[in-house]
Amino acid sequence: MTSAILRQHAEGEAAKLPPLLARAEHLAGTVLLGEHGRRRAGLGDDFWQYRPAQIGDGARMIDWRRSAKSDAQFVREREWQIAQTVMFWVDNAASMQFSSGKNHPTKGDRAQLVAMATAILLQRGGERIGLTGSALPPQRGEAQVLRMSEFLAQTPDTDSAADFGAPVASGIPAHARTVFISDFMGDLAPVQAALTQSADHGVRGVLLQVLDPAEEAFPFSGRTIFESMGKTIRHETLKAADLKERYLQRLAGRKAALSALCDLAGWQYHCHHTDKSAQSALLWIYRALDQAAFHGRGFA
Repeated sequence: MTSAILRQHAEGEAAKLPPLLARAEHLAGTVLLGEHGRRRAGLGDDFWQYRPAQIGDGARMIDWRRSAKSDAQFVREREWQIAQTVMFWVDNAASMQFSSGKNHPTKGDRAQLVAMATAILLQRGGERIGLTGSALPPQRGEAQVLRMSEFLAQTPDTDSAADFGAPVASGIPAHARTVFISDFMGDLAPVQAALTQSADHGVRGVLLQVLDPAEEAFPFSGRTIFESMGKTIRHETLKAADLKERYLQRLAGRKAALSALCDLAGWQYHCHHTDKSAQSALLWIYRALDQAAFHGRGFA
């Protein structure tokens, strides 16, 4: 096959992928599984690593062939191979369609991209993925990734969508791990309820707050009209700069409240801005889920 034909074939196959999935595949490809993988010692058949023997290791755990090559004794560890379930809730409310400039993606676009890239990495690791609620129960395989991308790409009309989203905690299996992604600018009561319900069922997870840089900096002055994306909230002021300090205090309070709720539920919280790389958010989620899995298996 010539290079021209190969390229044509590759472009044809890529064109079949939904745009969101294609971008997520590219983003996931930037993460080296060998460096950031989910491999842990445990029950399995595949060799993982040798480690020095420790007090409490039985004689059956010692690899005598490896130990004969040195003065120390070594244990042969195997890779943990029990598949885990990871569920996603990605906010698709009207507020997630906000972007302060052409150089920044909408909050919803960034949330979908990071969620899909995370799902792709998890699927490659043999884990089950799904969406909270009843839309997409957890399954393995590439077909599940495709179904998830198609579901998330269905962005609702901002004129009919609610201004702010509320996380859905139903449909999450006990002891699963969960990813909530939103701007979390609405009522905190549903967030608290979802985290409490999840914690009661042994579910651990991560909460990623996605904000536009303008929401963080409040670069407004003079006469300004503030209107929600769903057009249900509107406020006009002649001196927007006078609101900045109070706004920033409330934003800091919102972040602190989200972090405190996560601490109580055994979850992890992180704030990501859309002017930063999507890879940074992906790596944070991936590492945070790894820690959640470790704690979920009883390791402190």
